[in-house]
Parts: sequence; C-alpha cells; structure tokens
Amino acid sequence: MKQSYKTLRLILGDQLNIQHSWFSTNDPSVLYVIMEVASETDYVWHHIQKACAFFAAMENFAETLNKDGFSVLHIRLDDEHNQQSFSDNILQLIKKFNIKEFQYQLPDEYRLDQELKNFCSILEIKWSVIDTEHFYTTRNELSDFFANKKGLLMETFYRAMRLKHHILTHDNDPEGNKWNFDAENRKKLPATHKPINPLLFDNDVRPQHNRLINAKVKTIGNINPQYLQWPINRDQSLILLKFFCENCLPLFGTFQDAMHTDEWSIYHSRLSFSLNTKMISPAEVVNAAIQHWEDNKKSIQINQVEGFVRQILGWREYMRGVYWMEMPEFEQLNFFDHREKLPDWYWTGKTEMNCLKHSIEQSLNFAYAHHIQRLMITGNFALLAGINPDEVDFWYLGIYIDAIQWVEITNTRGMSQYADGGIIGSKPYTASANYIHKMSNYCDNCKYDRKDKIGDNSCPFNSLYWNFHDRHREKLQHNQRLSMVYRTWDKMPADTKANTLLRAKYVLENLNKL
Repeated sequence: MKQSYKTLRLILGDQLNIQHSWFSTNDPSVLYVIMEVASETDYVWHHIQKACAFFAAMENFAETLNKDGFSVLHIRLDDEHNQQSFSDNILQLIKKFNIKEFQYQLPDEYRLDQELKNFCSILEIKWSVIDTEHFYTTRNELSDFFANKKGLLMETFYRAMRLKHHILTHDNDPEGNKWNFDAENRKKLPATHKPINPLLFDNDVRPQHNRLINAKVKTIGNINPQYLQWPINRDQSLILLKFFCENCLPLFGTFQDAMHTDEWSIYHSRLSFSLNTKMISPAEVVNAAIQHWEDNKKSIQINQVEGFVRQILGWREYMRGVYWMEMPEFEQLNFFDHREKLPDWYWTGKTEMNCLKHSIEQSLNFAYAHHIQRLMITGNFALLAGINPDEVDFWYLGIYIDAIQWVEITNTRGMSQYADGGIIGSKPYTASANYIHKMSNYCDNCKYDRKDKIGDNSCPFNSLYWNFHDRHREKLQHNQRLSMVYRTWDKMPADTKANTLLRAKYVLENLNKL
C-alpha cells in the first residue's frame, strides 16, 4: 500500500453499501478504512453470532472493494497497531499516509455521530460528511413531517411515505382499497401446519471468532463458528431476499404474529441484519416483494405484501425518525420510574415459564426473535415486572443480530417499555396469558396455569398484568385505550383483586425463581 493518499474515507461496520456513490468511481488518491475496534465490541455484551457476523461482513466488504481495485485498509481487532478506537486509529492513519482530507458517512447511532463530530472539530485537515444513501427518509424528515401535527402517529407517516414513494398506491388510493391489513395478519399457526424450513447459510467464521475469543471480548449466546447461518455479504443477502419472496411471502402476513415452540423463523424474512448493515437497501427489498406479488396475485393476497412493506417503509423509517428527533434525551426516559433488575434467566433461558424459556433460548441460539416475541413475551414481562429500562435496553441491544441502537432503543424503551410515556405507542403493550395462548402454543405443557390469576401455579403474567395497571393507575387511567381494562378491574370482587395483588407481590419478590 502506497505511503501517501489525499483522502481517507471511514466505513463503519453498518455501512456496507456497495451501491453508495463513493464507489461509483475509483479514485487512486482515496484510501478507505474499515475497523474492528474494542470501543465497538465492548459497549454492550453482544451475541457472539452478532459480533462474528459483523466482523465477517466487514471483511467480505473490504475484500469486495479490494477486488474492484479500491485501496482499502481493514484493521483487525488483533492488529499490532490497532488503537481500539475510531478516532485514535484515524489520527494514526492521517499521519502515516499524509492525508489531506477526512470523509465519513453519517452514522446511524447518536453515540458515534457525536464521537465523529467531536473528532472532526479538532482536526487540522479538511473534513466532510455525506449521507449513507440507504434509507427512504432523511434523518429529520419525520420531525419535519410532524412539526405542525398533534402526536407522532406511525400510520399517518406510513401513508404519507406510501404516497410520496408511489408504493402500493393507484392515483393516491391504496392498493386493495385499504391502507392497513393488520387485522388480517394475526393468525395462530394451526396445529397441523408446518412452515417452510428457513434458508440457512454455513459461513465459516472461525477466524473472526478466534479474534474475539483471544481478545477476551465478553459475549453472550451460542455459536458453531463453522456454520454461521446469517448472510455476510450482498450476494447471500439477495439470495435470502429471493427465498423470502418465493417461499415465505405468500403466508408472511397471515402468520407474522404467530409463535410456536417448534418454529423459530416461520415465514419471516430474517433480512434485518442485511438491511441494518446496508448490504441491501430497503427500496430493493420492498420493490422485490411488490414485484413478486404483482407477478403472483393469484397465489399471494394483498395483506401479505402490505404487512411486509409496513414493517420496512413504516416502522423501520418511523423508528429512525423518532430516534433522531428525540435523542439523546430518549435514552434517559423512565416514565414509570421502574427500578428492578433484569431476572438472571434472561441471560440463560432457565425459567419454567414456557413462553419466556422458549423465546430466550431461541434468542441465545439464533440471535433472533421476531417482533411479537420481543414485544409481547420478553418485553411484556419486563414491563409488567417493573424492570429498569436501562437493563432492558442493554439486553436487547446485545442479544439480537439486527440490534443497532437507532432501531433497538425506540422499539425497546419506547414501544415495548413505554418508558417514553407515549411518544411512540398510544398505550403500554401489556398482555396476560390469554394473548400468549391466542398467538402461540407456549402455554401447552407449561408448569403455570394460563387460566389462573391467584393460585400457586397461576401464570405470572396474569397477576402481574393487573398489578401493573393498578400500580400505575394514576398515570394510565385517563388513556381511552385502557378504559375497558380499568372497568374490568373495578368490577372484580374485592377478594379477587386482593388475592391477585398478593400473588403479584410474591412473583415480584421471587423473579429469579420463576
């Protein structure tokens, strides 16, 4: 590698976008750098599959650029001169290669955005920043959109994005004459229904795994480093997208909320890691799904594709907009003043509550759980149990393959824990065992009785559900969406209410023994 370049361009681990304008032409005076650094491996306990997948995807991207003739420096975790932080490594490279200008793409995390802004403020050379060219929206588009509106209703934003980008619309009207088919997408898996087996890759990530182990990086979860099942490059990501469209899209919407002890993937795309690392773009994912639906309307109903589009064009873009609108204050919000510690079994799955045992063990084994498992099982329990949102954030940010703060904290502290007091959700997402049974087979063969609220073997979700609403009545009773909950509670016999709260007290005092 030559000893002098004019420009140094930083590529972060979630900026693996080969379609970016940076790569439209090859300028020999530009040096690209991509880094594995301790500051990124250590700020949270990452799932070992997540850490390996990021390292492998970064390495693949560097190799792709090298093959295309770009000058790329890939700094590995164990490199002798690695200073283990972006800023220190960049300063070292500026000096070593006589760099005249530093350039970077807008980070998606507030933490890194601040770090690079502060770093550039002390640079003695020219610097510039460019958009990642990945999302449908800009950082501030959501805040501008809602500037003169009351509240931040996702549905309003989603419909506007559909119209702006001409997605599933005809002459400003929605395909199928409805904007949202969510009511049709809440089916439980029938007992005799067997979903298609997921497409898994067998990527050998032993070199990356060894680097992490040798550096004594604290990780969680399980891995067979010879057979990492997640896509680690653009080609694999496109293969997974094609597989989803051809095999999963026909039933995606119908069963997108379903949960089952024998199934961890069902009909979900599992494209979130590829999207969040920018190996593929949301536009090409949405366009591929819509094109496949248009070519196969006889076998794929509108609710299947609309539910998928809503997750990407709706929730994904919406959550990012809220993140940049509300940070950094958002990560300190604790509306209910919850202070409890996360139960130990969140890290092991060793609980006798079948729904939590399965969802957590699945997360530890696959670094994955779909949105309902995250929201209505692990998240629901943490909310009902009064767990400190800091602890909940730390767990979610580490355990999932797709967890990057901009998408994690808005879903966790906002939608799941209602710690934002309603910025994102119009009410807390709480449920008793009845909902879990309705959407899964988790209650079958469980030690706890889903129908009982007060007995020694009553499902903890039941008493915790009523205890939560009773405990936070002052803050929640005027929420119109909870009026039925409080009417039902008020009509219960006094002894039933007292025994329910007594059972909840026991559960809360024995969280680690459940």
